[in-house]
Amino acid sequence: MKFNQGARLDTSQVQDRRGSSSGGPAGGGLGGLGGIAAGGGGLGLIAVVAFVLIQMFSGGGSSSGSSGAGLLDQLSGQSGSADNSQLSQSCRTGADANTRDDCAAVAIINSVQAYWADAMAQSGTTYEPAETVFYSGSTPTGCGTGTSGMGPFYCPTDATVYVDLSFWNDLKTQFGADSGTFTQAYVIAHEYGHHVQDLLGTSDRVGTATGPTSGSVRLELQADCYAGVWAKHATTVPGSDGQVLITDITQADVDAAIDTAGRIGDDWIQTNLGNGQVDPSSFSHGTAAQRQKWFTTGWDGGDPAKCDTFAAKTLG
Repeated sequence: MKFNQGARLDTSQVQDRRGSSSGGPAGGGLGGLGGIAAGGGGLGLIAVVAFVLIQMFSGGGSSSGSSGAGLLDQLSGQSGSADNSQLSQSCRTGADANTRDDCAAVAIINSVQAYWADAMAQSGTTYEPAETVFYSGSTPTGCGTGTSGMGPFYCPTDATVYVDLSFWNDLKTQFGADSGTFTQAYVIAHEYGHHVQDLLGTSDRVGTATGPTSGSVRLELQADCYAGVWAKHATTVPGSDGQVLITDITQADVDAAIDTAGRIGDDWIQTNLGNGQVDPSSFSHGTAAQRQKWFTTGWDGGDPAKCDTFAAKTLG
């Protein structure tokens, strides 16, 4: 994946809290933020971390409103302090995005939001931008205290995506997945897919039930599909200066993202990071095959209308 060297980046879409100590303690810990550690079904500590990480990576069902008062009660009462001066100086153009992960994330965020602003306008709806927070360690959010072990997540309460950029290394070391730029783009685009679901009211259709055909699974698979849709159009989406931000996405890039999608399926996590037993009744994000299928559906068609997992009789 390559960025247009001369395209201007818009760092105003990001709050850079890295280095801030305002996050405080991790609130309710691994189980507290998502209320889901107990659902791990006897997972070991490392696997619980991975399980929670994927819950948050995939929205954790929180975009359905299931975060509830419990999460809000965990707010630290502090405001994360952001200092964008270094980011704005370091991430000016696509040339910077080609050499720095944080600048690449800025370019991806710019592209994803520009795509959905145009796509929703064409369908007669309005896209409302969401901020992304870069942080390290921990940070307060509208959904409780976010910690680095949880990976990227979207909080519907404050309509913000949270990313500790060290997660890219976790993808490689914990999951054996690719951590390249396009895989990073898949992760970020998935989180913005949850923002689109919130704007469209889709998230309101989802309760707290789990299982292979549950609303939670359908919500996550749709976000995967939305990520694929954006990716299909990414090389044509202009940034704030009218120049296309992304110039090249290779088949190898796509294959790597599809492989990563398979490594964050419920069955893969339970088999490889849990006790080896697959429990379909606890599925909340979809199987490896389903996540790969729906990202591919978005990539192949490039049409958000093809991402209606709620109308699908079979999820794959």
